[in-house]
Amino acid sequence: MGNVPSDKSEDNPALGRPLVWFVNPKNSKTIVGVLIAICVLLFLADFTYHKHGHFAIEDYKGFYGFYGFVMFTALILTAKLLRFFIQRPEDYYGDSTIDDEEYPPEQLEKAEHGDV
Repeated sequence: MGNVPSDKSEDNPALGRPLVWFVNPKNSKTIVGVLIAICVLLFLADFTYHKHGHFAIEDYKGFYGFYGFVMFTALILTAKLLRFFIQRPEDYYGDSTIDDEEYPPEQLEKAEHGDV
């Protein structure tokens, strides 16, 4: 947790200081809670007006929230399944990768930790 930037730091730009709050891991429960509250409020707002959908199923209260959740879940599951088919081994490209190149030792800069 030592890598969390301080919101009091003068090193951060003025517009970036309020955004540091979102990076702090201690605030993750608050962020998730606020997002859940917004979703619940939007779902409840669906009961306050009459819709005129193109299809009969669109007239059900909460249809769009339910449909969005189901489709998002299907998208994630499809992506996991697709990963199984398109995933390649780490050495798939063999000798043509840039990581496989050997550099002459005299052209490499080697600096000790802390040197600038």
